[in-house]
Amino acid sequence: MDGVQLHTEEFGDPNGTPILLVMGSMSQGVLWPDAFVGRLVAGGRRVIRYDHRDTGRSSVFDFAARPYTWDDIKDDVLRVMDAYGLESAHLVCHSAGGLLGQYIAVEHPERVRTLTVIGSSPLGGHEGAVIMRALMGEPQPEGSLPPPTPEFVDHFRKVIASPPPASRREQIDRMIEEARVLHGTALPFDEDAERRLQERIFERARDLAAVVNHRLAAAAKPDFEPEGVLHQVKAPTLVIEGTHEPAKSGHGAIIAERIPGARLLMVDGMGHTLPPETHEELAGAILAHTAGPA
Repeated sequence: MDGVQLHTEEFGDPNGTPILLVMGSMSQGVLWPDAFVGRLVAGGRRVIRYDHRDTGRSSVFDFAARPYTWDDIKDDVLRVMDAYGLESAHLVCHSAGGLLGQYIAVEHPERVRTLTVIGSSPLGGHEGAVIMRALMGEPQPEGSLPPPTPEFVDHFRKVIASPPPASRREQIDRMIEEARVLHGTALPFDEDAERRLQERIFERARDLAAVVNHRLAAAAKPDFEPEGVLHQVKAPTLVIEGTHEPAKSGHGAIIAERIPGARLLMVDGMGHTLPPETHEELAGAILAHTAGPA
């Protein structure tokens, strides 16, 4: 369909209860850890993860010749569901993927059995503008979402001021340092495991630099997020946030407050990543949340 090819992976019983994993901005599907996916499969779920356009093995675009917006990235979620013949599925979404999930739950309630958002911000909160103001050292207007931590801001200011990596090793080292910041400070950071993951991400990318197109897509339609619509979400919703979230601390509580009946789960020690120490609790909560009628 219109030249967009999305790389997907399916795990578990094809007749099992379907869970579609939606990762965040500029992120490949393999950031959903294999061990975590395995726990969901062991719980009887049919699990699908995929690479967003311009990440991993999915289509790469010349943005100047073929621009797109976050509406298109949102609609890609539905493309994946359609490709698997799923009229509906349980959506489990991380970070900016959570914005996509919230929006789809508003626009297409019949397609969302349940919604789980992890480390995300409320739709309509314009979290990107909050981060940009923090990076620029500008004050946040009254009523804005809580800003990221100073450690997060310091790291990304350094990245912005640094020249592009000159080698594969420098690129992977930079990706590891970003992961270290997102990981938070409470749980041990396994640098060797992270290096293996980032090498995997590097090797499977058609064009690693193409992820910047997600930022261009956001700039192409800065009013992507509708405001004041979360009360329309009908899907049972589970909101998950780590107690050491560096980028979106406190945002989960706002989502849970705005979606009727939503439940908030705070995971002790978790930052903005999905480390092994959290898999049992995360998978258990999601399996319980998605245990309704298939």
